[in-house]
Amino acid sequence: MKVLILYRPNSEHGRVIEEFVHEYQRHHDAGRLEVLSIDTREGSATATLYDIMQYPAILVLQTDGSVQKTWEGDSLPLMDEVASYARSDF
Repeated sequence: MKVLILYRPNSEHGRVIEEFVHEYQRHHDAGRLEVLSIDTREGSATATLYDIMQYPAILVLQTDGSVQKTWEGDSLPLMDEVASYARSDF
């Protein structure tokens, strides 16, 4: 499983997401974390692919690319909740 975070770096939620990423990497498997700016071509395409309408967005993806769990908008989940989905074998 992989954790994907889509956000806009130079926005009101940019700093909050960057702190979330930093803390997540310190306490959990950083190799499974990917961060994309929606202002890039890849980030925009990824947001379209997964039908993301609100930012920031945190997605837990299975190895085949299917979505296990999604959080969108300003209300961020707990890091341990994200990590528990990323570790699970559904």
